Amino acid sequence: MKLSFHGAARTVTGSKHIVHIGAEKKLLLDCGMFQGMGKDTLRLNSEWGFEPSELTHVIISHAHVDHIGLLPKLVKDGYHGKIFCTVASEPLIRVLLLDSAKIQQDDVRYHSRHVATESNPSQGPLYTEADAMEVFPMLIPIDYNVDYEIEKGINLRYTDAGHILGSAVVNLTLEEDGKIVRLCFSGDVGRYGDTILSSPEVFPQADFIIMESTYGDRLHHLTTVAYDKILHQIQHTCIEKKGKLIIPAFSLGRTQELLYILNRFELENRLPPVHYYVDSPLSLQITEITKQFPQCFNKHVRKQLEADEDVFDFKGLKTIKSAEQSISLNTTPEPCVIISASGMAEAGRVKHHIKHAISNARNTILFSGYCEPHSLGGRIRSGARQVRIYGELFDVNAEIDALESLSAHGDYEDLSQWLACQDKQQVRKIFLVHGEYETQLNFKDRLIRKGFTDIAIPAQHEVIGLGV
Repeated sequence: MKLSFHGAARTVTGSKHIVHIGAEKKLLLDCGMFQGMGKDTLRLNSEWGFEPSELTHVIISHAHVDHIGLLPKLVKDGYHGKIFCTVASEPLIRVLLLDSAKIQQDDVRYHSRHVATESNPSQGPLYTEADAMEVFPMLIPIDYNVDYEIEKGINLRYTDAGHILGSAVVNLTLEEDGKIVRLCFSGDVGRYGDTILSSPEVFPQADFIIMESTYGDRLHHLTTVAYDKILHQIQHTCIEKKGKLIIPAFSLGRTQELLYILNRFELENRLPPVHYYVDSPLSLQITEITKQFPQCFNKHVRKQLEADEDVFDFKGLKTIKSAEQSISLNTTPEPCVIISASGMAEAGRVKHHIKHAISNARNTILFSGYCEPHSLGGRIRSGARQVRIYGELFDVNAEIDALESLSAHGDYEDLSQWLACQDKQQVRKIFLVHGEYETQLNFKDRLIRKGFTDIAIPAQHEVIGLGV
């Protein structure tokens, strides 16, 4: 038995790992899209490093695009098996893949019209909406904490990872040549005491663990710091500077968290009286899906639902659906708050809002989560004084700020707490994925100090035998 690593290896996006069982069986864990990797992004998303038609099963940990975004291309390139996911992930996968395809097609059209030259021609999308539709009949939703036999010798159990709605730790019991191997893939581990979701669950004892390490060398601030910063920036930007507060936010998870926080401000009579826009049809769809799964909420949110039937709505909230309405937000002079996708500002409507807002000192761009360093959001956050957006160069005069403590990824204390249920003597090896290399090296040292003895940091396309 062996593992191969084809994404999120010494980087944060593009999660793809294969479990090789014997000569014939190959299980793909996640099928994520690389995001924010600059000029390398298209190449990374075009090259598999394996043959899709040889895969026997696909198991998805959660519905973020960097974990599911290449499923349509996988199917288009020859995969014909089943795709396993949690019950709450299934409707999210459907809307997110269609949206990803639409964004790609729209970006190709925009590039062809406004940017393409003879030396820089437009390239087609990785897949279309029709390609995305081919994935949906292959989805097999499974509840948390149910032992599911994928086939003889391959058993799956999902436990709640507490990262986003439907996120799961993948727990596999595998048999090869009469030997049993217990393999855990963390997916992305959430935070204990999340604003909306339940905390990560205890998971079964494992022999081998493939573990994310996004914030393996960082401690998050208390979430109350983020609440204070949101209020401060609304007051400072919209009331005092009479400008626009642009908040790039992932449609899944972060947008719902922001709406829940603003709802709480209204209930506490602390919400400043300005217009609040959610400019993302996808975010609106996902918010409606989220409301269908209150069993995934923590006890505090479930208690609030007894008195407040919609914890994601509040006075002054307006939803933007059409492209025309979105464009009009860029020309209106009114101070306002615009929450829009994507969180890394690499695509979607927020990229246009930033383009129109970034050179005006009255405005503020408030990032609400992780940005890959090469992404537009990452470059802005790093202090760039000029950025290129859709081929044009813009001065960065707007105020730049970030909500560090709202991350849906656990910090090193959360990750250590998640691992605490494991008997260290039985864990034979931990493979660190989904993290920047320097962060992984620091986290490796921390895990060794905690008593885990064998830690590997796989490189892209590296193959490692399990010795069983």
